Amino acid sequence: MGLDVDQEILEDFLIEAGEILEQLSEQLVDLEQRPDDRELLNAIFRGFHTVKGGAGFLQIDAMVECCHQAENLFDLLRTGELKVTAPLMDLVLQALDAINRMFGQVRTGDNPEPAPPCLLQSLAEAASGQLTAVPSAARPAQASNVELDLREALGEGPNDGDDLISEDEFESLLDELHGAGGAPGRSSQARAADRAARELDAMLDELPLAEAPVTQPAANPAPGQDLITDDEFEALLDKLQAEGKGAFAVPPSADKPRAPAARQQERAVASHAARGGQESSVRVDTRLLDTIMNMVGELVLVRNRLVRLGGAQEDEDMAKALGTLDMVTADLQMSVMKTRMQPVKKVFGRFPRLIRDLSRSLRKEVRLELRGEETDLDKNLVEALADPLIHLVRNAVDHGIEAPARREQLGKPREGRVLLSAEQEGDHILLVIQDDGGGMDPAKLRRLAVERGMLDTEAASRLSDQECFNLIFAPGFSTKTEISDVSGRGVGMDVVKTRITQLNGTLNIDSVLGQGTRIAIQVPLTLAIMPTLMVTLEQQAFALPLVNVNEIFNLDLTRTNVVDGQRVIVVRDQALPLFHLKRWLVDGARNAPLPKQGHVVIVTVGTTRVGFVVDQLVGQEEVVIKPLGSILHGTPGLSGATITGDGRIALIIDIPNLLKRYAA
Repeated sequence: MGLDVDQEILEDFLIEAGEILEQLSEQLVDLEQRPDDRELLNAIFRGFHTVKGGAGFLQIDAMVECCHQAENLFDLLRTGELKVTAPLMDLVLQALDAINRMFGQVRTGDNPEPAPPCLLQSLAEAASGQLTAVPSAARPAQASNVELDLREALGEGPNDGDDLISEDEFESLLDELHGAGGAPGRSSQARAADRAARELDAMLDELPLAEAPVTQPAANPAPGQDLITDDEFEALLDKLQAEGKGAFAVPPSADKPRAPAARQQERAVASHAARGGQESSVRVDTRLLDTIMNMVGELVLVRNRLVRLGGAQEDEDMAKALGTLDMVTADLQMSVMKTRMQPVKKVFGRFPRLIRDLSRSLRKEVRLELRGEETDLDKNLVEALADPLIHLVRNAVDHGIEAPARREQLGKPREGRVLLSAEQEGDHILLVIQDDGGGMDPAKLRRLAVERGMLDTEAASRLSDQECFNLIFAPGFSTKTEISDVSGRGVGMDVVKTRITQLNGTLNIDSVLGQGTRIAIQVPLTLAIMPTLMVTLEQQAFALPLVNVNEIFNLDLTRTNVVDGQRVIVVRDQALPLFHLKRWLVDGARNAPLPKQGHVVIVTVGTTRVGFVVDQLVGQEEVVIKPLGSILHGTPGLSGATITGDGRIALIIDIPNLLKRYAA
C-alpha cells in the first residue's frame, strides 16, 4: 500500500531525514570511542527526535515508534542515568538499521513495515534498566509525544476517547509537571516528566523568540528562578498568535501544510534575510543537471570543430575569438561539472559502522582513519564506487588485520589500522585503502596459482612480486581456505577490478609481508567527458582513453619476434605482446599484413602492457561520450561514440574488454 502524502512535503522529509540518518551512523560509532561526550549524545538525541518529528508529521507511525524508543534511550544516556556499553550500542544500531529500512520503503513510496516487536521491547527494557519488562501499552498514533510523556509523568494512561486535550488540561498538566520535576528520588514518572519538559524546551527553542519583547533575565538568577515568568510566556504566545508567527504561522494553503523540513528552511531563510543577505543555495533536480551537462558536452564538440577549422585559416581576429571561446567553454564546462560534484564523504560515511561491525564479528580490534572526505567527485562516480570500496575495506579487515593476540606476538599494537583516503590529482581522484596487517606473501600466491591450475610451475616462477599481487584479481582466486560470511569465495576482487575498469579507472596493489597492504585506485573526475588519443584505422577514427595510454613511438615492424605463437616487441628489455588493431576492428581486415613501419601505442590495463599498431596518430582530444546506437550496442571492445573536431564520428575503445574478447 502506497503512502498518501503530499509529494513536496515528502521530498523535504526525505532530504532532511536522509542526511540525519547518514550522520547518525557515524555518530553512533564515534560514541563508543567517546562515551562521555555530552555534545555527541545531545546530537544523537536531536537526530532521532528530528526524524521522529518529520515522520510524525507525515503520519508514518512505524518510524515514529522506533525513533521514539531510541530517543528515550538517549535521553537517559545524556542525563547519565544509563552508560554506553557495547551490547547497548548493538541494540541501538539494530534500531537504526530498522529505521533505515523503513526510510528506504518510504523513499519508494510504500508504507513501511514496523520494527520487530522484540526490538521495540528490548529498547524499552534497556531504557528501564531491566533485563525483562512488560511491554508498554500501545499509544494512540494521533497523540503527540509531549502529551504522552506528560501523561506518563502523572501516572496516567492514554485517552481511550478523544486524543486531544483542552488548553485548560494542558495548563494543568504543566503545573503538575513543574511540581513533579523537583520531587526527590527520581522515579520513572519523574524521569518521564523531565523528558517531557526537555522536549517542550526544544519546541520552544524553535520559536523566533528574538522577534518578541522578552524581558532579559537577571545576571545571577536565584536558584529555582525561571528565565521567563508565566505572564511573560503567556504574553509571548499571544503576540506570536496575533502576528501569525512561529507555531501559529498560517500555512500557504489549507490542504498543504508545511513539513518540519520546510519550516526549518523558512526559518533559515528568514534569519538570513534579517541579516540583510540572500539565500546562498537552491535545490535543483539532478535530471536538469544531467541535461545541462549534455548540452555543455555538445558545446565542447562544437568548440573542437571551430578550433580545428580556425587553425586552418590565417586570420588573427578569428584566432583571438576562437581562443576566447575555447577559454570560456572550458570554464563553463568546469563550472557545470562542479554542480554535479559531491564530497566523497557520501561514500566514506558508511565505513565507520562497517569497521565496527566487522571488528566485533571477527573479534579483532580495528581503528579506521579517514582522510580527504571533502574531496569532490562526480555524483555518478560517488554512487558507483561504493560497492568496490566496501569490498576492499572488508578484505583489509578480514585478510589483512591479524587477531589482537597475534599482533602482540609480532610486537604490533593490539589495535590494527585501516586508512581510507581520497585526494585530487589533476583531472583524476586517487583513492587509497591501506592496512598495517600481515601483508601478502608472493611465494604463497605463486603456489596457490599452481595448485588451482591457473599457471604452471615455470610460468609462476617467472612472475614478479607485483604480478603475484595482481593474482588476487583473477576470477575464483582466494587466499582463504574456508568460506565465511565476509569472504573466501574468490569472486569479490574480480568484480572490484571489473567495476573500476568500467569507470575508466586503474587499480594498483602493493604489499610488504608483515607490514601491510596498499591498494590505490585512480578514477577520472567525471565520466561525461574523457581525454582520449585519436587514431585512425582505414580512415575510420577511433578514440583510445588517455588513462590507458602509456607511450607512443614509431617502430620498424620487421624487427619483431614471435614467442609461443604471439608476436612481441621488446621495449626497454621487456617483451610486450603486439596486436594489429585493424584486424580486430575493421571489417574485412582480419588477415591484413603488418606494415614495415608503423605507429605503436603502448597501453596499460592494470599491470598488463601491450602494443597496438595503428595506421595514423591524430592527437589528443577531449571527447563527450555518447551511447552506441542500437546496431552497435553490445559490440565487444566499444564503450561509446563521439564526434571529432573535424566532424567525423569516432568510436571509443573499451581496452580491457577489447583484450578480453580478442587477445584471450
